Parts: sequence; structure tokens; C-alpha cells
Amino acid sequence: MDNKTIYKKTLGFSVRRLFWDLLTFVILAGLAVAGYFVAEKVSQSNGVIGIFIGALIGIIIMAIILRFVSYTLKAGQIAMMTKAITEGELPEDVIAEGKRTVKQRFATIALYYAATRVVKGIFNQLGRAISNVGQAVGGDAGGAVGDAVNSVIQTIISYLCDCCLGWIFYRKDINAAKATCEGAVLFFKHGKTFAKNMGRVFGIGLLSLLLIGGAFAGVFYLILSIPAVVTTFEPVYNKVAEISQGNEGWINRILENRATLPIAFAVIGGIIIWAFIHSTFIKPFVLTGVLRNYLESGINDVPSESSFAMLDSKSEKFRKLHSEI
Repeated sequence: MDNKTIYKKTLGFSVRRLFWDLLTFVILAGLAVAGYFVAEKVSQSNGVIGIFIGALIGIIIMAIILRFVSYTLKAGQIAMMTKAITEGELPEDVIAEGKRTVKQRFATIALYYAATRVVKGIFNQLGRAISNVGQAVGGDAGGAVGDAVNSVIQTIISYLCDCCLGWIFYRKDINAAKATCEGAVLFFKHGKTFAKNMGRVFGIGLLSLLLIGGAFAGVFYLILSIPAVVTTFEPVYNKVAEISQGNEGWINRILENRATLPIAFAVIGGIIIWAFIHSTFIKPFVLTGVLRNYLESGINDVPSESSFAMLDSKSEKFRKLHSEI
């Protein structure tokens, strides 16, 4: 089964996740706006505080929905991608089978999060090590380089976690902890295989950001330029500029300038919409190819117990998980 077919057959998971993501975004935005108007009605000078309170409540609701719904759909999608790659076929009802597989492999949602936290922890730890080495060698400039490298690592981690999760589904005959260790080792053991995919990951990501994010940023800017909208948001602009004034950093310099605030808001809106569209329709296609290479490398050379030593010395989280197997 080729990547394009797998992508099409598993896209239903992405569409359902988009629905839930949009629902949480609407709730978040609605509560933030409601908080603003309630605070303005109670006290005309506390509108921005109301936004923060409303947004905080929205974030809590968003976290709950994402934890129990969106991530379960994501895991189901990866499970079905793995099945298609390793077995060459998918069932008629892909969504139902994906949910069943997730429930079967992870008896509780806590086990799923335990596995993903370990993988993220391992590579975040290594990313911080790179930043610290850069700081020690090159001072602030070296630290900046290390931070830039760490940002790249975060993108790689995102794909790695998905691939490692796929490996856990593939290795269904062993416990999830050992499969997690194997999946983490695979990244380093077959680094050249995955390095070939990084150009595609970052290239497509940057292109989609410029095209999709740029287009929506332009639309939002046109909306924010409408006189009625300008009048509505005037108190918000003034308050944000007042809070940012006098603070250091290039972000504060943009926010304290009343003329650049609509542009900043439009760009933020464009990035948010891009994140939804990219994660829903573009990333799954890229992931299919990356996951195929990852699984094929592992299937041809399953990590042995002796190969775990390479991460035992580099990550305390990995060493702890390894000791519990």
C-alpha cells in the first residue's frame, strides 16, 4: 500500500481532530471575548484582565478535550498508518479499528501519555544539553546557536514521538515500556535514514507556513482594517501597547507600537490557522513517508538489549525506563 493511499484512508482521523481542535479554539476565543466584555461592564479599565481570565478557563477546557479526544484520534491514526505499512492493508472501518487498537495497546489513557512523555523527555534532555554546550563554548552567541538547534530538535521530536508510537503499535507482542525504549534507540541507530527525511519535513513545513499562514494573515489584516473593527479593538490595542511599553525585547517593541499591533494580531491569527491546517492535512502526509522509513529500518534491524546502552548514558529518563523493563 503506497503512501498516498494510506494518507487518504487515514485522513478521517485528521478531519475529526480538526473538528475538535476548532471547537476548542471557538470555546477559547468565546470565553476570552466574554471575559473582556464582562470585565469592561464591571470595571471599564479591566477589559484585558477579563480576556486573560476567560482565556485561562478556555485553556483548561481545551486541555481536557485534547487529552481525552484529540490525542486518542491521533494515536488511532498512527496505529492504522503502522498497520497499513507493515501489513499492506486496512480494514473497512478504519476509524473504529484505530480506536480499538489504541484501547487494546494502552489499557488506560495514562499509559499512552507515559510513553509519549518518556520519548519527549529523552530528546528534550538532549536538546537542552546541546544548548548548554553552545553556551559554554560560545557564550551568548553560542547559546543562541544552541537554542536554534534546539528549536529544530523540537520539530524532529514531534515526528519522532509519532514514529516511536507507531513502533509501539507494531511491537504489540512486547510491553509498551520496552517498545518505547526500542523506538527511542532506533532514532540514533539509524540516524542517516531519518536525516534524509528532514529536508522534506522542514521544506514542506516552511512552504505551507508562507502560503497558508501568509494568506490568512493578509485576510485578518484586511478584517482588522475595517473601521468598525478598528473602533471595537481600540481599547485592546491601547491596553496591550501600555503593558508592553518600556519592556525589553523585539516582541515588546512591536506590541508597544500602536501602528504595528494590527499586523502583529493578523500574523498571530495566520499562524494559528496555519497550525490547524498544517497539522490536519499536510503533516499526516509527510508523516506517512517518515514513518515508513522508520519502521522499515527497525524491522530490518530490531534494537537489542545491548544497543540500549547508547541512551542509558545520555538520558536519565531513558535509563529509568530501561531499568523498569
